[in-house]
Amino acid sequence: MGPNLLSNYFETASMILFGIGFTTLFLQPNLIKKVIGLNIMDSAVYLFLAAKGYIDGRLAPIVVNGVTDMEAYINPIPSGLVLTGIVVSVSVTAVSLSLIQKLYKEYHTLDMDEILTKANKEAER
Repeated sequence: MGPNLLSNYFETASMILFGIGFTTLFLQPNLIKKVIGLNIMDSAVYLFLAAKGYIDGRLAPIVVNGVTDMEAYINPIPSGLVLTGIVVSVSVTAVSLSLIQKLYKEYHTLDMDEILTKANKEAER
């Protein structure tokens, strides 16, 4: 392992989490597990953005005691992106789970392959 891999442990952890989520998303036939994999990938991206947006020794971008020097604060944009991403992620998860519930009521399974097989049989009729 190189020195950069060990010194950038937040970035390394986010890449490992992203890999776990990616493999879960594409290798699991269960739709609930696919949503969990997508959420793990989202969390990995948020961790990466937060790690890249933080600068040692700087403060949150809130003006206190009249300090207006920009060099004293971290960049607020990564934090805003993470917050926006979390809101979008929760919305996507809610819609995905509601669609999965409808699919389960229709096909009585959560296995993607079985759902596709049953849907193709219905389309052929």
